[in-house]
Amino acid sequence: MYKKIMIPLDGSPLAECVLPHVEAIAGGCPVRELVLVRVVEPERVYSVSNSPIDPNLAAARESERKKAAEDYLLDVVARLDEPGLVCEIKTIVGGVAESLVDYCVENEIDLIIIATHGHSGVTRWVRGSVADKILRSSRIPVLMIRAPGTENAM
Repeated sequence: MYKKIMIPLDGSPLAECVLPHVEAIAGGCPVRELVLVRVVEPERVYSVSNSPIDPNLAAARESERKKAAEDYLLDVVARLDEPGLVCEIKTIVGGVAESLVDYCVENEIDLIIIATHGHSGVTRWVRGSVADKILRSSRIPVLMIRAPGTENAM
């Protein structure tokens, strides 16, 4: 049923709480491929004086952050324990929710598995939720895994 699953990760232990679920689903379905994705938001460089901003500064920082994201994803792939599973990593520069939804459409993703804090009410309204934005804007199934310790998050 699910052949290509995307797992968005942000580098936090909370986001990684989905990994045991991913392995269980991959072990029970004919999953061909897991795509682990990390979005690097564009860096904004501002001048605090009248001095000109080095145009290469933002590009260099973005490149460093993208490399760190790739290294992180490679580490996660090395920790996955499901034999015969093909894992791909992808780093994207852009807005998180929008970039993830666009990637799904462009790459024929069948399922998104993402962690959620479980915030509700005012907290969710004020802080927003990447998982919630993906759920609302995605045309494919989204499995949201509540992170341990967030059962009563408000």
